[in-house]
Amino acid sequence: MSDSKTNERATFNNRRAFMFAAIGSAVGLGNIWRFPYIAFDNGGGAFMLPYLVALLTAGIPLLLLDYAIGHRYRGSPPLAFRRLGRWFEPVGWWNVMTNIVICIYYAVIIGWSASYVYYSFNAAWGVNPQDFFFKDFLNMAGPEALGLDFVGKVVGPLVGVWVFTSVIMALGVQKGVAGASSFFMPLLVIMFLIMVGISLTLPGAAKGLDALFTPDWSKLADPKVWVAAYGQIFFSLSICFGIMVTYSSYLKKKTDLGGTGLVVGFANSSFELLAGIGVFAALGFMAQANGQAVNEVASSGIGLAFIAFPTIINQAPMGALIGVLFFGSLVFAGITSMISIVEVIVAAIQDKLNIGRVNATLLVCIPMGIVSTLLFGTTTGLPVLDVLDKFVNTYGIVASGFLYVLAIIVFRRLPELRKHLNALSSIRIGALWTVCVFFTVAMLGYMLFKDTSGLMEKNYEGYPDGFLSIFGWGMSAALVVFGLLLSLLPWKHGQDFNVKDEHEHEQGEEK
Repeated sequence: MSDSKTNERATFNNRRAFMFAAIGSAVGLGNIWRFPYIAFDNGGGAFMLPYLVALLTAGIPLLLLDYAIGHRYRGSPPLAFRRLGRWFEPVGWWNVMTNIVICIYYAVIIGWSASYVYYSFNAAWGVNPQDFFFKDFLNMAGPEALGLDFVGKVVGPLVGVWVFTSVIMALGVQKGVAGASSFFMPLLVIMFLIMVGISLTLPGAAKGLDALFTPDWSKLADPKVWVAAYGQIFFSLSICFGIMVTYSSYLKKKTDLGGTGLVVGFANSSFELLAGIGVFAALGFMAQANGQAVNEVASSGIGLAFIAFPTIINQAPMGALIGVLFFGSLVFAGITSMISIVEVIVAAIQDKLNIGRVNATLLVCIPMGIVSTLLFGTTTGLPVLDVLDKFVNTYGIVASGFLYVLAIIVFRRLPELRKHLNALSSIRIGALWTVCVFFTVAMLGYMLFKDTSGLMEKNYEGYPDGFLSIFGWGMSAALVVFGLLLSLLPWKHGQDFNVKDEHEHEQGEEK
């Protein structure tokens, strides 16, 4: 008899718990600070057409592909892919390594957001939020000054994020992951709805919404706009880097995979639209207050969150409340996403080493917390974050996703995965799904080619060669090398890799 720790896989108590966890993973920082600007910069209202096409032809089909693999093969990415085929296992470890890199910098952004919740009460950033963020808060130095000069304002919240995440992970799948997501997601929606409501009452809000939603139909002829739509869907839905494979492995054996995928996909996109309304209503106020056009104040990412929004808070009525709601939303969206990222790693360690939940959590979170603090609690934390984020998105998510989907097509595994989906879904998964998967792998290949061409053409953001060699190209190569090495390590206590017969027996009984 094999070890019970291996055979008794944790499960979500019900489908609702899974959906909260899956939506919590999908709704992250990118929904709030990336989508609004991407939409604005790529045709405004016209962007919604390629965005919807991307959701239906790539987002939901790949989400269902992840669900099918995780649910059918009942494991974290390394175990599920190993059960899919021996030579797939390195891709699973590539996913794990990608999640390790992402979570060590994701934690620091959550820490920054938590600090800014506190700063919002008295606008501690003063009259120049940009100088405060880079000089007073981060005490930022350039990449050439790489060292271990710690910044106390950053280290404290960062350690707090890791301690909180570790406690959640140690509580397990249902009490920890599902429990936290079921609490934070409704709270996030309520807070963001209040913030949107306040933003819509600000003078100039209509100006911002006009800028966001007025369609520029000529943009639809630009291939870059379509690539941007697919890129946004791909990154925001947490697909093809192990999260949804892991989460679906915790579903009960009889569950509606197709219907769940539709709910998660459209819930994520609905929140992105809500974020666009709230952010651009606030930016419209900022533009009017400063006598500028919206395109002069619109920004994305860190610039939007930690420079533009503090400026808005300084000028807006009820500014402190807007700040608490906005930065609080970033914290809650970030926490639910980070939990899902760390879960991939913890689940892989549990599966490979056949150890308990608490031991796996400590083995994962303590080393990652230390590395996270050493890299991002210092004066060079922001340049390191910027480079890691760019390269891990390209060579951790897009590249591994491209090879993983391509391999499934080449080795003809799509028919059995479609059969599994149809045995459990309230909607029929037909040949169109297969066509969409083929199309998406071509789109991923194109995105990978374009990103690589750009990175080879000139140094990303002008960073020095040595800096990029370590944190960019070196990190990207390490993802692959460590993925291969980890796949060579033996599985403890003789994992059972053959689950096909069990599933076929169950489906035969249902017929």
